[in-house]
Amino acid sequence: MRIIPAIDIIGGKCVRLTKGDYNTKKIYNENPLEVAKQFEDSGIEYLHLVDLDGAKASQVVNYRVLELLASKTNLKIDFGGGLKTDDDLHIAFNSGARQITGGSIAVKDSLTFKGWLSTYGSEKIILGADCHPTEAGGTIAVSGWQERSNQEVIPFIQGYQKKGICYVICTDISKDGMLEGPSLKLYNKILESCTNSSARQSIKLIASGGVSSIDDVIALKELGCDGVIIGKALYENKIQLKDLERYI
Repeated sequence: MRIIPAIDIIGGKCVRLTKGDYNTKKIYNENPLEVAKQFEDSGIEYLHLVDLDGAKASQVVNYRVLELLASKTNLKIDFGGGLKTDDDLHIAFNSGARQITGGSIAVKDSLTFKGWLSTYGSEKIILGADCHPTEAGGTIAVSGWQERSNQEVIPFIQGYQKKGICYVICTDISKDGMLEGPSLKLYNKILESCTNSSARQSIKLIASGGVSSIDDVIALKELGCDGVIIGKALYENKIQLKDLERYI
C-alpha cells in the first residue's frame, strides 16, 4: 500500500484544516520544502500536495511550491487544487507533478476532465471523489469543499471508471482532520461496488481523512485500499514516520 503524506498549502505555507473549513487553518511549517525533505529522508516516495488557495480561486496559485518540491526532492508528487483548464494542467505537469487530482472539474466540466484522461492516460489523472456522508455513501463536494453537488459518490466513481479512471482519492469530509479514524464502511462500499464491474478495470482507491494511528493504516490495507493519505496524524505526532517503514 502506498503511504502518501499530505502537504496542504495556503500562502506558500504548510497548513492543515479541519473538515475543509478555511477558518480552522493551522500553520505547521512555513517551509514546505523542509517538511518534504523530512518525508523523503524517512524513505517516503510519494507526496499529496494540495493548493488550497488554488481550490478556492478556481485556478492554480501555488505552483512555485510544487516546482520547488519537485526540483529539490525525488518525491513522486500528485497535485490538486484549482485545476480547471488545460493551461492549469500544463502548469502542474511542467512544474513537476507526476499525477494530478481533479475533483470539481470532474463534476462541473466532465468534457474537459475526460479530455485530460484521454490525453494523459489513467496513470497520470486521479479522480478526486471527496464527499459529505449520506446513507447511500456520500454526495460529492466541490470548490475546495465549499459547495455540495448532487452527485452520489459511488455512481460518480463508476461513471468515470467506465471511462478508464484507475486512481481515485476519496475523503469523507466529516472525518477530515478529526483524528477519529477513517471511513472504513464507505471505502468498503466503494471497493465492493467498483470491483468486477463492467468497467475496464478495478479502481485503485486511495483513502484520505481521519487516519489517526498505525492501526488505521493496517485496517485500510486489509480492506484493499491501494494507498492512504496521512496528514494531521503526522503533524500532531500521532503516527511516527519510523512506524510506517514496514509499508514503504
